[in-house]
Amino acid sequence: MQRNRLHILALAFAGLLAPGLGAAETVAPSPRVKTSAGMVEGTWQDGMAVFKGLPYAAPPVAALRWRAPQPAQPWQGVRKADAFGKACMQAPGAALAAGAGDIGPMSEDCLTLNVWVPNGRNPARLPVMVWIHGGALVFGAGSQSLYAGNALAQRGAVVVTLNYRLGPLGFFDHPALAKDSGGDVNFGLLDQVAALQWVRDNIAAFGGDPRNVTIFGESAGGQSVLALFASPKARGLFQRGIVQSAYGIPSSSRTKARTVSTKVAASLGVAGASATAAQLRAIPAQRFATAFQGEDMSLAPGFVVGDAVLPQAILEAFQQNRQAKLPLIIGSNSDEATVAAAFGMDPAAVVERLGAGKVLLKPLYPGVSDDGELGRQAIRDLVFTAYARRIAYLHSQRAPTWRYYFSHVQAGLRPQPPGVGHGAEIAFVMGTGDSCRCLPAPFSAADRAVSRKVGDYWFAFARNGVPAAPGAPAWQKDSARRAQVMEFADTPAVRTSFMQARLNVMTSALKGIGGYLGKKE
Repeated sequence: MQRNRLHILALAFAGLLAPGLGAAETVAPSPRVKTSAGMVEGTWQDGMAVFKGLPYAAPPVAALRWRAPQPAQPWQGVRKADAFGKACMQAPGAALAAGAGDIGPMSEDCLTLNVWVPNGRNPARLPVMVWIHGGALVFGAGSQSLYAGNALAQRGAVVVTLNYRLGPLGFFDHPALAKDSGGDVNFGLLDQVAALQWVRDNIAAFGGDPRNVTIFGESAGGQSVLALFASPKARGLFQRGIVQSAYGIPSSSRTKARTVSTKVAASLGVAGASATAAQLRAIPAQRFATAFQGEDMSLAPGFVVGDAVLPQAILEAFQQNRQAKLPLIIGSNSDEATVAAAFGMDPAAVVERLGAGKVLLKPLYPGVSDDGELGRQAIRDLVFTAYARRIAYLHSQRAPTWRYYFSHVQAGLRPQPPGVGHGAEIAFVMGTGDSCRCLPAPFSAADRAVSRKVGDYWFAFARNGVPAAPGAPAWQKDSARRAQVMEFADTPAVRTSFMQARLNVMTSALKGIGGYLGKKE
């Protein structure tokens, strides 16, 4: 009789876990949640419930390749959520070479997300933080260890990471697809919208608040955040955003996108513009993983302007006041030029072009005599620092805006490099400095202290829309009238009039050299 009573109690507790996660870890061996598609069973890790590889859309394969994401098919019984889904198709080793860690196996069936849930907290009203990975829209995955949500979840957030289609499978505009794609081109961006719709419909069951969602990302992920601010299809799906190291690289026009897509098709053995949709969909997905690597064979790292999800360029939307009027944090790092080669930029060529435009660079960079270093710093400011400031100034007229500059170099890397490279702030934000083996050096005590402050600011912003950290300076809003920048140096500090003179010149120079931010090619 006693055994029967215990069995009934166990079943009762298991049932209580399904709608929320309020029970203690010791009550049930594995946490369960009922989603719109069916029951899922995660695992306990570091005192939190973790759910991996949850499908937020149907596999984009066969007839669904190059179509807007469709709802995930429901399942019967309990689906195990103890392993990450496969990464979307991409060039093998690209993420590893970029220092973001191994992505694991790849598949065209890749539209999954992962959820970290703190245990023992109010299951009804936790802030939600949705991470969008970078990788120039051609590589990366939400499963990479650099992006693990443990540290932010331990602060009291429900953290979500996701995959989205990449390269030619994610951004493609072949004329054969015009009829059956509905005019869509930015399929990877549509995937991000679908993931946010899944969060809206399901995150309450995990203990998150669907009315308090913060989207954040770095590089192409940061650019994605801006695109979602600009997209009519993303309205109402999030409440604030954090943009890390977004770049002022021109978006592609539909004309350019069609030309590139036709070249990709021809390179894969079909008849270029004459290829049929059936022929294109018959090509194995893995062949597209390297199709974009040739000259003039890629749309990366920008989106395509002119479909329903991104009807106009990002900067243009902000200039015309058509973006979502929501709180925003935006910033960049002190050595972003580490990514210059990947963007097809030669520091020496940049100096030459600026010189031709009669811009006197050297007075703007006192102490920098080497032309290569001068070009590196100019690229940093042209593509990243000036872009962040421009977006911040435009947005600050409509919604609360905060700007940052990350300059704290890992202690184990000093005295080199000269600054914080592209993506090097991610481990500080995510709190993965000690857990991710992808870093060139382990975190020191000083690094951990900076990471705690950054994480505190990010979490506070996600919780209530104001970045704050205990024992740290008050982070003032940025505006065109009064430039306020939080510099994450060895000791965080607010800077006024940060690089104003230099960035004023750079903004003017950009217009003169034909490379300004948001201009369509």
